[in-house]
Amino acid sequence: MDFEIIGEITNIEIIASGEGIRARSRLRKQYGKGRWRKLKGVALVQLLDGSIHTAEIHWYEAHGIGKREFKLKLPFLD
Repeated sequence: MDFEIIGEITNIEIIASGEGIRARSRLRKQYGKGRWRKLKGVALVQLLDGSIHTAEIHWYEAHGIGKREFKLKLPFLD
């Protein structure tokens, strides 16, 4: 990751789950079987240059496996 999440992720919403996730087979091969969901939320992030922004973040999550593959969506919300 080229950013660090500072604090808590808020406004969490499910974008896709089950067969709606295009990368499902890759996620199962890489991390294992689970009920995979793609989620989005808003958090405070710190970039490599030290600047802090409010941004939308997307990630994959499965029960027993946890949160994986965070992506930062641009433009920033602040």
